Amino acid sequence: MSQYVLAAQLFTVRDFTQTVEGLADSIRKVSAIGYTAAQVSAIGPICPADVKKICDDHGIKIANTHIDWQRLKEDIAGVIDEHHLWECKHVAVGSMPRHFIEAGVEGIHQFAKEATEVGRTLYEAGLTFSYHNHSFEFMRYGDKSGLEILFDETDPRYVQAELDTYWIQYGGGDVRAWILRLKDRMPVIHLKDMAMTGWRDQVMTEVGEGNLHWSGILDACQEANVEWYAVEQDICPGDPFESLALSYRNLAAMGFS
Repeated sequence: MSQYVLAAQLFTVRDFTQTVEGLADSIRKVSAIGYTAAQVSAIGPICPADVKKICDDHGIKIANTHIDWQRLKEDIAGVIDEHHLWECKHVAVGSMPRHFIEAGVEGIHQFAKEATEVGRTLYEAGLTFSYHNHSFEFMRYGDKSGLEILFDETDPRYVQAELDTYWIQYGGGDVRAWILRLKDRMPVIHLKDMAMTGWRDQVMTEVGEGNLHWSGILDACQEANVEWYAVEQDICPGDPFESLALSYRNLAAMGFS
């Protein structure tokens, strides 16, 4: 098995990362679990130099980020400087803004154009730009889903993927097939599991505690040359740090460390 690098997606613990002190305590906790990397997402207004120092102090590499779309449009120079400071190559957006979604297929086409412009600027600065999916992108427009249109209409150099395993499954997609479809175009993947409660309710759960086919998914990730594996859980049943720890332990049992 090739080397895998697990990252804790800080969105999971967003309620605890709004201050310098909270971020430092959170990074200390994810490091103690065993993570050696993190995705910076949904943290408070903290000086980028402080973010870098906190991560360095605990041996945490900043693997990638989620950056607000409006900031990417209005302050891309600042985003580039921030990522160079952090020695972080990978930039992603968590979703396309609602006005693109509400415009239907024309909104997808327009977002693809604007994402290409953002991605080209980041590419020229030595960074990558990725799109993180949810489930709405699996709405079909004729013979294609919105996600197919987005990736078909963009250059892999400028728009890459940050697939989310839960949301692909939720949207009715084939997780393994999508990973392989985007081979060499996905530096980071989001790992989260899906379980069932009651008759038909789907819930997010820790990796290995639900029903996703992890051996097939992880084999596909290896074939697709995924670099970073970000563990994320938007909603946790209790302590989100314990959810990150349980996912870590389960992934370690699958061969990750």
